[in-house]
Amino acid sequence: MKNRIWKNKILMLCLAGGFSIGAGMNAEAAGLPDGLRAGGQELGGLSREEAEGKIQEYVDSLQGRVITIEMGDRTLEAASADLGVYWSNKDVVDEAVAELTEGNLLKRYKALTDLKQEGEELPVQLSVDEEKLTALVTESMGGLDSGPKNASITRENGEFVITPSEKGLAVDAAATAEAISRALTEAGDGAVTVEAAVTEADPAITTEMLATIQDVLGTFTTDFSTSGWARAKNLEVGAQKINGRVLMPGETLSGYECLQPFTKANGYESAASYENGQVVDSIGGGVCQIATTMYNMALEAELEITQRQNHSMIVTYVKPSMDAAIAGTYKDIKITNNYSTPIYVEAYTSGRKLTFTCYGQETRPANREVEYISETLGRTDPGAPIEKVNNSLAPGTRRKISSGHTGLRSRLWKVVKVDGVETERTLLNTDTYNASKAIYEVGPAAPAETPAPAETAPAETAPAETSAPAPVEGVDGGPGVSIGPEAAPSAAPAETPAPAEVPAPAPEVPAGPAA
Repeated sequence: MKNRIWKNKILMLCLAGGFSIGAGMNAEAAGLPDGLRAGGQELGGLSREEAEGKIQEYVDSLQGRVITIEMGDRTLEAASADLGVYWSNKDVVDEAVAELTEGNLLKRYKALTDLKQEGEELPVQLSVDEEKLTALVTESMGGLDSGPKNASITRENGEFVITPSEKGLAVDAAATAEAISRALTEAGDGAVTVEAAVTEADPAITTEMLATIQDVLGTFTTDFSTSGWARAKNLEVGAQKINGRVLMPGETLSGYECLQPFTKANGYESAASYENGQVVDSIGGGVCQIATTMYNMALEAELEITQRQNHSMIVTYVKPSMDAAIAGTYKDIKITNNYSTPIYVEAYTSGRKLTFTCYGQETRPANREVEYISETLGRTDPGAPIEKVNNSLAPGTRRKISSGHTGLRSRLWKVVKVDGVETERTLLNTDTYNASKAIYEVGPAAPAETPAPAETAPAETAPAETSAPAPVEGVDGGPGVSIGPEAAPSAAPAETPAPAEVPAPAPEVPAGPAA
């Protein structure tokens, strides 16, 4: 009974106010009520689509408005269109219609009454495209946003030289875009000036970080005095590509990534390398000595060895299980900085020696020493050499193509001593090196000797003696490789007696004394 009385009172109020509930329910069909505005534009009598179109026209008219962005003593001026200003609350008309036509009857009546008496300005919110703002600040305006600069370090004449780091001023694009959007919405048609939201950005590598690089953490040298020119050139080129690398804590250095591609365009020459158990020439041959030297440097510095594989056959410039090979990404040497401060890797060749040194901040106790012990577990004889006939060689010639390699099993121990007393022994590697047979090219077999004919009267003269075939000219094929005849030359053919001399017919006069 009370509800019925309450509803009747609302109905009477509505009628007294001259408002038809039915008309309110059909506000969309009849057009938006008078008094409804957006951006100063009257929307009364317009359909929902017409009202949205009119608001969009208003927003479009603002695209040429200049917006000033201030950052310290620098300013940037840009048109709204350059910042991608757009109407971001397009549901405002829908919300207004819903308020007038849906929900509680009393609230709808009150909203229509207020609208009729006072009118209502719908808020038109303008927003900035954050990506366009960022692009404008960082690219179009040439450095209004100045990023931080990392410190860098080089080693010159035995001393470290550091280029200092610089802090940067970074514009917070999200916060600045929000400030511009708010200012555009509040300013209407007026001028818009906004203070950019700026944060101070620290560089990833600071001067103070690099200043800790002072101590030798580990160094190692290998010899390549028996290498040819091409292999020596490859070691020089490869060392230059790794020299000066800085590893921050936790960063990893890949030998393959530093050295590749192995092409002549990248400075490499063709030199001997291992392939399928044989020594062959390849571009970049010899760079495994770089991997090996870097590996031993890392052992001395006690860096983390992330990846390491041994050669397929033994090498002579380090002990077994102390080598490291590079073969594409399958075999690589990777070292990781496990110190809390940065490290610097120096690599160079001098006097036919290759040296790697790791610099950083020493934190290991002075009374602690580390030793690496190579232990041979077994050997495998390569067996008899392989001979391949080369018909272009002279008979009896024997030329070495590839040296044989003894197979070997070995392991590497890390031994730690404190005050000369062993406190730790760790097995690092257990490796197998394949045996390979030496390979020779030989000339074809010498032809069989022809038997001498039956003996006749001795000839007064004999033909000149025939000499043995000339040996192949040998050249130096590098360490362990010799090229040239190894077998003795075949014997000269047996001499064939000249035929007996036939006497001339007797003259008609008596013959004289015998000659």
